Amino acid sequence: MSFLKNLNWRFATKAFNPKKKVSNEDLNKILESIHMSPSSFGLQAFHVHVITNQELLDQLKEHSWNQSQTSDCSHYLVFSARTDITSRIDQLIELASNSDPEKKEQLSQYEGMMRGFIEGKSEEWIQNWAAKQVYIALGFAMAACAELQIDSCPMEGITPDEYDRLLENPKHLKTTVTLAIGYREEEPAYPKRRFSDKDLFTTVE
Repeated sequence: MSFLKNLNWRFATKAFNPKKKVSNEDLNKILESIHMSPSSFGLQAFHVHVITNQELLDQLKEHSWNQSQTSDCSHYLVFSARTDITSRIDQLIELASNSDPEKKEQLSQYEGMMRGFIEGKSEEWIQNWAAKQVYIALGFAMAACAELQIDSCPMEGITPDEYDRLLENPKHLKTTVTLAIGYREEEPAYPKRRFSDKDLFTTVE
């Protein structure tokens, strides 16, 4: 199947087969799609927990409107936004320069641009900006799942503060959205519905 046909095949799976698991090989491909997803300045201002621990999944389900896919899926991916952008910039410069002082100097203008971007921004603003990076990574993960014909369901119906507590997130990690992945228990009950191209797109020539 082509990529576009696979996108048509996918749907937000609500009922997963808990006995059917995603292979490590396929899981690593999905994680690599997140790893390679684009992000503002290349800062990758997010972190992903990959959870299979059933006790923890059952606890998270209690803070997810008791949605069954939380605990029945093969793997549960919890995406958190990072707010420690100043230190993240330091880390990126170290990575890009391989800790070489001369290369660091060559990157000084880029570093200054990043620092200028976040200067004076509130923690709330930074968290909202980082959340946008999370959703780019989420989209790439969902696309990779579709390409591999692995079912997925993105979920915002969660209590982020309780997730942060259960995951023991440090202060700079804020749970944003989750993605349940695995294999559907049954086919979708309804055909896929999308608004028309005319409704969604305007061509300006």
